[in-house]
Amino acid sequence: MAVDPPLGLEGLKVKVEELYKFRDHFFEENSLSEARGKAGQVGERKAALLEVFREEESKTAADERATFLYLRGRVQNISGEYSPDAEATLSKAVKLNPDLVDAWNELGECYMMKQDWETAKTCFEGALQHRKDKVSLRNLSMTLRQVGAASQEERIGNVEHGLARGKEAVGLDTSDGTSWSLLGNAYLSHFFQVSQNPKTLKQAMSSYTQAEKDVVSRSSPELHYNKGIALKYEEDFKLALESFAQASALDPTWQEPRGQEAVLLKYLQDIVTLLELRGKLKAKKLAQLIDSVASSQLGPYANGSYLHHSGTRVKLEPKVFSRLQPGLNSETVVVGRVICSVHTENTVPFTFCLVDAEGTNLAVTVYNLSPGKGVIIGDSVAISEPFFSKVDLVYKEHQFKFPLIRVESPLVLVVNGKKGGKEMLAGVAMSSFTCPT
Repeated sequence: MAVDPPLGLEGLKVKVEELYKFRDHFFEENSLSEARGKAGQVGERKAALLEVFREEESKTAADERATFLYLRGRVQNISGEYSPDAEATLSKAVKLNPDLVDAWNELGECYMMKQDWETAKTCFEGALQHRKDKVSLRNLSMTLRQVGAASQEERIGNVEHGLARGKEAVGLDTSDGTSWSLLGNAYLSHFFQVSQNPKTLKQAMSSYTQAEKDVVSRSSPELHYNKGIALKYEEDFKLALESFAQASALDPTWQEPRGQEAVLLKYLQDIVTLLELRGKLKAKKLAQLIDSVASSQLGPYANGSYLHHSGTRVKLEPKVFSRLQPGLNSETVVVGRVICSVHTENTVPFTFCLVDAEGTNLAVTVYNLSPGKGVIIGDSVAISEPFFSKVDLVYKEHQFKFPLIRVESPLVLVVNGKKGGKEMLAGVAMSSFTCPT
């Protein structure tokens, strides 16, 4: 009986690459309607290839053993879920050849799936001692954002360091969509954990846009999920909902995008409902609040100007909500009374509704607000140079239409005659998905 000749390492490498190509390019050959069956088809091919490795193991030369084990571990890792077998296989590979960078990277990804971030970090740092590698850098970027920190300063340092490693990874290969996607995540993490700066969100979005140019990244549900998170905080609500829907379409078994879509829809509906119902206040109470707006305290804005941090004095003209224009309303101050707050599962942004002296109401979103801080019904709130928009979107069977002021820092608020202090500023934990592949 004839015995098939051994494939050798080159033959095994080809088969491993074919398996990953099938996974990563699945939607080039298949429609979204087949997404639910993707994992099963990948699993079948994985099992068949592992059988080939079992048959080839005895034919592998001793000096090729480490690479053989690395390739087998790569197959075992393909599902994106932690595999004890993969950990054992890859651990043997790096013991046999500590210089095998690809094996260190694959082992590090295995520990990421296990959420053993410290050990994963050790793997990627070890790999980088041998060569500067984009996979090591981008995965170290992600790992640094997850490792424990003894202090706020250390945590922020990890985020900053992680962002720098992400930039390095992109610099090594500007066409790699996975590196761009993870750089976007690094910016998104910086937005939540260091400073909720709108420029940082734009940098995240720019990275995600670059990632979408790569057909492999474009088919990744994680990219669309994280892009949706960024869009939500950019307050581009329709595109955020569409991104969550796309993530769900690419992986119908993943519940998180559908959950984020539902949370955002409820949040938007709650704003519309509360504005329509005028905060559910009784007519007499509402009338009292409207009548009291004229006497609301402007605090440092009362003299018609304020001192900018640059040292220059900026004039402020009081305006009612109906006179606001879309975008930044320079040299303008608005004032109103709080008629309700809008509950959301996310701590960012803090959202409430204001009514002005004309009885016009609108929603206000406040970023960089310390947990536990905020406003309550009846509070007087003045906002200098407000950024105003008119939300008007249709999504599936839903329609949302309401006016909105976005406040980047609570320091521009005057609540009951007192300007917001530094104790109101804070960073918050984020909700995003981290993917090791």
